[in-house]
Amino acid sequence: MTGLPELAELPARPADEPLGCTVFDTTLGPCGMVWSGQGIVACRLPPVTLAQLQQCFPLAQPCAALPAAVAEAIAGVQALLAGHPVDLGHVRLDERGIPAFRRQVHALTRAIPPGQTRTYGELAMALGQPGAARAVGRAEGANPFAPIVPCHRVIGAPNPAARRPAARGGQGDALTGFSAPGGIETKRRLLLIEARAVGQLAGDQQPLF
Repeated sequence: MTGLPELAELPARPADEPLGCTVFDTTLGPCGMVWSGQGIVACRLPPVTLAQLQQCFPLAQPCAALPAAVAEAIAGVQALLAGHPVDLGHVRLDERGIPAFRRQVHALTRAIPPGQTRTYGELAMALGQPGAARAVGRAEGANPFAPIVPCHRVIGAPNPAARRPAARGGQGDALTGFSAPGGIETKRRLLLIEARAVGQLAGDQQPLF
């Protein structure tokens, strides 16, 4: 038993459902966001263009007047990438069509605080499926909501000092399986940003940008 609620499979989002999209500035560069009337459909790390968003979501239309919930989500992402330890757990996601297993992985990933990491194996154990580390890794790799679902906080190798600062990722931890632009280097930068935000790297002057 895991204590996690059983998640029913959700129907796919209707192919003709209207979507909104926008590109917004962050410390790392332009991010993208797509949404429906039910929540955020996708959040893309930089660099992103409107053309790229519309290639993935042909019905998404750029919006100048953002819904309040979308504007709040964008402000949260901007703050997180600027080095503030904000909690994005309140951001509503539209996970229709995403299998229940992946949605459970998303929920566990969203519970990891800034400045901390978990391993794929730890999440598999939390799911009550200790042999599912690779499946967890695939779910993280397919995450359409980064960094709202902070898959950069999930690392590939066992962490002997459990719950140790994520800031040291790359020095004993395996920063594998990051599909956002920039790959492992983007993952490292996000972890360093968050480690500084929670005071783990106050004396570390290594440039991030």
